[in-house]
Amino acid sequence: MLQQVQRATGRSAFNLLKWMERWMKRCADLDASAGLEANKAPLKTLGCVPGPSFVSFAWKLFAQHGLSRLHELQIEGLRRYGPVWRARFGFFLTVHVSDPALIEQVLRQEGQHPMRSDLSSWKDYRKLRGHHYGLLTAEGEEWQSVRSLLGKHMLRPKAVEAYDQNLNSVVDDLIAKLRFRRCSQGLVTDVASEFYRFGLEGISSVLFESRIGCLDEVIPKETEHFIQSINTMFIKTLLTLAMPVWLRHLFPKNWNIFCESWDSLFNFAKGHIDQRLSAEAEKIARGEKVEGRYLTYFLSQTGMPMKTIYSNVTELLLAGVDTISSTMSWSLYELSRHPEVQDLLRKEVLKVLGGRRIPTAADVARMPLLKATVKEVLRLYPVIPANARVIPKRDIQVGDYLIPKKTLITLCHFATSRDPAVFPNPDQFQPHRWLNKDQTHHPYASVPFGVGKRSCIGRRIAELELHLALSRILLEFEVKPDPEGITVTPKTRTLLVPGNGINLKFIER
Repeated sequence: MLQQVQRATGRSAFNLLKWMERWMKRCADLDASAGLEANKAPLKTLGCVPGPSFVSFAWKLFAQHGLSRLHELQIEGLRRYGPVWRARFGFFLTVHVSDPALIEQVLRQEGQHPMRSDLSSWKDYRKLRGHHYGLLTAEGEEWQSVRSLLGKHMLRPKAVEAYDQNLNSVVDDLIAKLRFRRCSQGLVTDVASEFYRFGLEGISSVLFESRIGCLDEVIPKETEHFIQSINTMFIKTLLTLAMPVWLRHLFPKNWNIFCESWDSLFNFAKGHIDQRLSAEAEKIARGEKVEGRYLTYFLSQTGMPMKTIYSNVTELLLAGVDTISSTMSWSLYELSRHPEVQDLLRKEVLKVLGGRRIPTAADVARMPLLKATVKEVLRLYPVIPANARVIPKRDIQVGDYLIPKKTLITLCHFATSRDPAVFPNPDQFQPHRWLNKDQTHHPYASVPFGVGKRSCIGRRIAELELHLALSRILLEFEVKPDPEGITVTPKTRTLLVPGNGINLKFIER
């Protein structure tokens, strides 16, 4: 018994000494930290952040550049004012951050429930119509619960691999549609429109496990109307965000068009959800077994309100379309102008497939140049040229500045990905920069899908769809540029899209 007490006492003494050692080290660290803080210059206030006057910025935005050139103002702001500058967009004051290290600094302070920009007009529409928020518009715990649920089926690699068969079926139809669209010389005009429909068909196959006819020779009217409504909604988003609520009543045209576009989007999603779930209910009534692998089915099994399901599916439809359309268009645009890269990429695909013609998710994992090509395209043409954050509960440090809480912070991804200080020859298409281990860059310099908790939840599905489609197209066709040699530049339409039609020649292999 005495020995046990001695051993226990010894252990207690040892633990006490270790605790005192840690406590003394912590005190020393705090003293050192305090000394460093005392030697630091005080942080500058928001009023010290440089930037254009309201009048000059409005002139550049609306008269000189136009909203479609918004991404170019990022580069001009970085050049004129440095990596942190401020400006007013309509009635919003926003601090622009155009340095990878500072973007990382912002994102590491965003807290447990990160907030994007308010998207006030999107939320106002939902309040007006009595809709619930979806993953793009929800905040706080509401957002976190849906994000956690969908993450199980959209972010885990094994879960995403299960969609490759459905997506390959959509790619089959895309190949057939490209053949149908070619003229006698193999030219397909405005390829982005076909890839837009491909993107919508692909995300629909994941959401509904059914097809909606986007790639048919004759597209259903409701599908075509849905596509037009997406375009209109994104164009009007920039205008409605810049307008105060009272101005909508004085000049209601843009607001009304915006709401009508959203009505079409919600009605389209609701119709397909109801149709799919009704079919499942009939099977259950007949005693048949139901094993859905599509996302709407998973959502319906959680017991969440149908209004929440409608909102989330509508927003997921939006998120999947432009990413696919723009990235596919720019990828083939650049590959057509760099035949040496196209040849190397085709050889990689052939080697991995070994005589097969249909790649799987596992095959894609062994195609590093294909992945590097998509990364390089998304560096040059990020679908979301700028992201935003609002830190709601506390002031944060950004570089030498103290930014007050609730300030809108714009993360200028287009500027960082085109910065020569970060990427040598930034305007050149060089996929191998992502394979060269000696050529490193800051991990936050190109983040087309975002990072952290608020990153794009559909990233893995979008990448799989892109990789499957590009590899198949290169197996079937040699892609050549427009014979007229038209140079295409990007434009901002809330998202970054081709500024004019991309025309390409698809020559049979």
